[in-house]
Amino acid sequence: MTDTTLSGHVDHLVVGAGFAGLAMAIKLDEDGERDFLVLEKGHDVGGTWRDNTYPGAACDVPSQLYSYSFAPNPEWSMSFSPQPEIQSYIQRVAQESGTLDRFRFGVTMLDARWDERAQHWQVSTDAGDLTATTLISGAGGLSEPRLPDIEGIGSFAGQTFHSARWDDDVDLTGKRVAVIGTGASAIQIVPELAKVVGHLDVYQRTAPWVIPRNDRHYTALERFAFRHLPGIQRLYRTAIYWGRECYVPAFTKEPRLAAPAQALALGNIARAIKDPELKAKVTPDYRIGCKRILISNAYYPALASDHVDLVTDRIARVTPTGIVTADGTEREIDVLVVATGFHTTDQPISHHIHGRGGRSLGETWARNGMAAYKGTTVHGYPNFFQIVGPNVGLGHSSMVFMIESQVAYIRDAIATMRRDRYAALEPRADVQERYNADLQDRMEGTVWSAGGCASWYLDDHGRNTTLWPRATFTFRRQTSAFDVQAYDVEGPRTDRTDRTTQTPEEIPA
Repeated sequence: MTDTTLSGHVDHLVVGAGFAGLAMAIKLDEDGERDFLVLEKGHDVGGTWRDNTYPGAACDVPSQLYSYSFAPNPEWSMSFSPQPEIQSYIQRVAQESGTLDRFRFGVTMLDARWDERAQHWQVSTDAGDLTATTLISGAGGLSEPRLPDIEGIGSFAGQTFHSARWDDDVDLTGKRVAVIGTGASAIQIVPELAKVVGHLDVYQRTAPWVIPRNDRHYTALERFAFRHLPGIQRLYRTAIYWGRECYVPAFTKEPRLAAPAQALALGNIARAIKDPELKAKVTPDYRIGCKRILISNAYYPALASDHVDLVTDRIARVTPTGIVTADGTEREIDVLVVATGFHTTDQPISHHIHGRGGRSLGETWARNGMAAYKGTTVHGYPNFFQIVGPNVGLGHSSMVFMIESQVAYIRDAIATMRRDRYAALEPRADVQERYNADLQDRMEGTVWSAGGCASWYLDDHGRNTTLWPRATFTFRRQTSAFDVQAYDVEGPRTDRTDRTTQTPEEIPA
């Protein structure tokens, strides 16, 4: 399954073996495109779900929807799956797919450069060099942890680790622990830590909206039906999908429609927290949905525990023994847990991909912010496809749905290249510009731009380059067929004289 030496040429090179990379591999194989490799720097498939093993890790999208449509899982134990079950599911799908012989684990892509004359990608890895006709990134937006820029954090003498790099060898029993951050990972970690630590400090910069987690175990009858009556499971999935789509207008059109969700969140606070001062600290001062809405039944009760303190004063610095806040208070700790999220608007892999003229994708995006055509292709980077690229993320539903949509689009692009003997293609600059101008226009008036908060959805230019501002079925429709008229294409010759530009009568935004 693992070859430590790479060389030669492949038709398709996929980077990453999470939900995206695995789906791409399976569908390439189904299409008869069997000359491909999947590079994965980790030791196994799974991506985010392989790496995030912190206590309490679970999905906040229902299990039936957070899985491949082509690989239903009748064995989910709960309506919201814990991390071990999701990882086991991905491993099983990978094993049953018959594609693992083309996965290379423990291999990191160091650099990829477009060779204009040869019309292929030259790729360097820590296991050798190779070339590829197409380069497909499945690295994802939640793969590289973001560390906080806090004075002295490197001087802390105790154990420090990011939530996505959890150290299971550290015994937290009876310890003094600090958690920096109150995002999706933190609200799952805090209740679990509160059960075992001696004292817990939770450092909050902005209070999140947290609604109840309506989780439950599937009954034996339900699981029997899922195994033997697959139509029942499809019905569950369909109902959950359309239920989630009902949230879209509250995010994108009329934020006041989220009032019931805000009432649920306020009720969640009222049930668990009686202390007026703590209640004020955890009550957000911005419109619900502006930042990611979180789900938990245990977070607020944990904060209300006698041995847990919610600290809202700004962190001034970290010392070898603790954390000092702006008011001068130093709180001593034994272990520091950093739950400060990921690089989302500056995807690290972009700095390793060099297109026409040698410019890295990271440099291109640094100038104007992340932008792609249909979140998948980028002008100036021929034969490059990105799954979970700019403006593909969701605040309400399953990313697996979006991944499958992009995989279908890429499959059709590859089929078009093979049928029409195109050596290279890239989206036209004017088409990409118009597409992204329309996206940003649609962002105006959404809760993400008018909700009164700062979030990881926004880049340094203040633009939302992470989320999809429409219904997911609209994205599925846009990516249902490859629109070659929106692309510059090159024939099979290795010189630039064969380059042609398709002139569309109409290119949908």
